This record gives sequence, structure tokens and C-alpha cells, in this order.
Amino acid sequence: MAQQTGTGLPSEGPHPGDQHEVPSFEAHGSFDSLKERIKKHYEIASDYYYSLWGQHIHHGLFKSADETKEQAQVNLINYLLEISALPTGAKVLDVGCGVGGTSRFLAKERGCQVTGITISGRQVQIAKQITGTETGASTGATPPPTDFFKYPEEAGKGGKVRFLELDAEKMLDHFRPSTAEAETFDCVWISEALSHLPNKELFFSSSFALVKSGGLLVIADWFKAPDLSPQQEEADIKPIEDGMLLPRLYTSDEYVAMAEKAGFKARQKPVDISKDVAKTWDISWSLVASPSLWAFAISQGRDGLAFLQAFRAMRRGYANGTFRYAVMCFEKP
Repeated sequence: MAQQTGTGLPSEGPHPGDQHEVPSFEAHGSFDSLKERIKKHYEIASDYYYSLWGQHIHHGLFKSADETKEQAQVNLINYLLEISALPTGAKVLDVGCGVGGTSRFLAKERGCQVTGITISGRQVQIAKQITGTETGASTGATPPPTDFFKYPEEAGKGGKVRFLELDAEKMLDHFRPSTAEAETFDCVWISEALSHLPNKELFFSSSFALVKSGGLLVIADWFKAPDLSPQQEEADIKPIEDGMLLPRLYTSDEYVAMAEKAGFKARQKPVDISKDVAKTWDISWSLVASPSLWAFAISQGRDGLAFLQAFRAMRRGYANGTFRYAVMCFEKP
């Protein structure tokens, strides 16, 4: 059995990250400046995310020890489909879509009509490149910015998907403008993006306004455990908030309270799957073992170094039980 260290993690061999200090905490000047830092981060790092993790830039749900990270990532999507019972052919808004992995999966496998939005223009470019290749629209036939890529009809699937550069906090104004017809959705889907949003109450109220009656809000996200001591917050949570460019982390119960305040009813109360997804960050830590990657991160300033060092903090938080991962689903009455 691996020997435990004082950090709650098993002792390991040398890693390039051991040679660098964890940057001191840097408070966000304002929510707007935080969003600019987030956007800059994804503009720079999205190609690296894609090269390291592939098209799904989110945790994997590991059902067995021999599953690949790609299988585990699809497992997570399928689990969200299970708890939500999302109908085939649904019209979905995928908020914080990254490079479009979930959006494409829902279109290809569930026949959904998906709009993926992200604050990063570079992520939109990558998403469109991948989708264009998959749909055969990569050679001069890429649709205009607001049009959909269409998948071929196969066994009743054949959905379609588009990608927009859009700040999630402006999605209500975009899809329900005062001068044009309002657009509504069967489901708002958000995986590991809500923790980045400064105004979470605005997200819940906007989602409630954008989904139809009977529509769904599907959430997978990062949380802190309830009732942490100041010492636990300082040691385990602040390095994650800093490195991952987050406003304060919430508990899953706080999400439930905000969803209910917005008018939603719980279809699936939070399910803590931390132990089944924690392996994600063991894999991630091994994937960033290249000294050249650390050199690149350092060249991008303190946020780049803090980001990679947060991988270690995520692992420590899972090991100590202070950092949590949960999924949930709400329905509009």
C-alpha cells in the first residue's frame, strides 16, 4: 500500500511541479476582471486541454479500474442522461461547452438540437473544426456562425449542433432579445462551468426563463464540503479557487437553494460521486509531467503556474474530503 503523506496524498516519485512554489493567493479585483482572466486562460490553454484530454474537457466517472479516461468521460455524460431522462431529439443549450464534446455527443447519440456556448472564441474555433470534420463540412462547407452542423440520420439519431461565443451571464438577453422572437429550450445543460460564473443566481434565473414548462436544468460541478474550518478552507479550497480562476466555491445545498428560489423543482437531488471521479486528477497530474509544459505555464505568468499547481490541490481536496463533485437535475413546473 502506498504510504500517505501529510497532504492526504500517497507518496510519489519526483514530478516537475515539485520544483515550483505554489503562487500566493491573488484576489480577483472584480467579477469583470475575473471573467477576463478566465477568457484569457481558455484562449491560451484550450489547445493544450484538447491535446491532453481530447474533446471532453471534464471529469470522468470511473466504473472500473481498467477504464480509459475517454470511456469514463462518456460514462459521466450517460449518468447525467440517466438522472435527467433527457428525451431524444431535445433542444439543448450547453453552457460552457468547451470544445464541444458533450454538444456533439448529444447530437450524435441522442438526436438533439444543441447550441453550445462558451466565453472563449478559441474554443468555438476548435469545436467547429472538430464538428466540421465529423459531419463532412470541413472543406469549405462550414456553416455560417449561427447555423447548425448536421449529423446524418442513423437509427433515428441525426441531430445538429452549433457553437457561439457568448458570456453565459448574457445568455438571457441573447436568446430572448426585446426586438426579436424569443428562443426557448427543453434543457439547459452545464457541466463544470457554473463554478466559474460570478453571478450564480443570475444563471439560475436565466435558465428558468429559457427552458419550457417541463424543461430541465442538468448540472455537474465542483463543490466544497459543508462546514469546513478556516484552516481547511485555506489549505485545500483557496488553492483550487485561485488556480482554477473561481469565485468562491459553493456547497451543493447552496445550488439547490438558488435553483428553488428561481422556481425550479428538484428532479434529482445532488448525488456526490467524488470517489468515482477523483481518479481524473491522478491522471491529469501524470499528464502534466512534462517540464516543457511547466515552462510554458510559467511563461504565461502567475496564473499559468497557479493553474498547474491547482491539480495537486484538487487531488488533495478529494483525498481529504474537503473538495466534492456532485450531479443534480431540476425541472421547471
